[in-house]
Amino acid sequence: MTYEVELRSLIEKTSIEVSDEQVSQLSKYVELLNKWNKAYNLTSVRDPKDMLVKHILDSLVVGEHLQGDRFIDVGTGPGLPGIPLAILFPEREFVLLDSLGKRITFLRQVVFQLKLKNVTPVQMRVEKYPIEQPFDGVLSRAFASLQDMINWCSHLIDEKGCFYALKGQYPTEEIELLPENIKVTNSYPLTVPTLDGERHLIELKKTQ
Repeated sequence: MTYEVELRSLIEKTSIEVSDEQVSQLSKYVELLNKWNKAYNLTSVRDPKDMLVKHILDSLVVGEHLQGDRFIDVGTGPGLPGIPLAILFPEREFVLLDSLGKRITFLRQVVFQLKLKNVTPVQMRVEKYPIEQPFDGVLSRAFASLQDMINWCSHLIDEKGCFYALKGQYPTEEIELLPENIKVTNSYPLTVPTLDGERHLIELKKTQ
């Protein structure tokens, strides 16, 4: 089954601009995720129509706030938000990092079938990831807390780069507990069509 019509109607409720080819790629990604999920248990979201909202739209709405060309999606799971964002921005590079082999096996299949030239899946724990040059942005919607994200991912960016944390409710208590050398530079309330509940993108930077 293809989900292009449904996905297109959801995207039209936002300001996101996508081509027919991108809608097709996103739809194929959901098909693959649904198929592999039955055996690999990649996401607790079982219904592909729910995946369109909770995974695809939830990832795409972050796109307009990203700055830079090179990003790493830490604890990417089945490729969220990395795969939808890589489809949205073919000119940008995305490293998708996860420690579980079955997730990386799935992501390699996604990259192959969707012919994504700007995605590199890597199986590794984040603290072991070797850095040659800092990334422009660290993306994550997997970390339990902002503190964990900072602690585990600090080596991935320098003062120019950003941490982008996808959250539900605004994490007031977590922000109060941040170390002195980390500041919140922006907070964006996100609107995801037909999704109940709050969504926020928290942007953090290292101070000099």
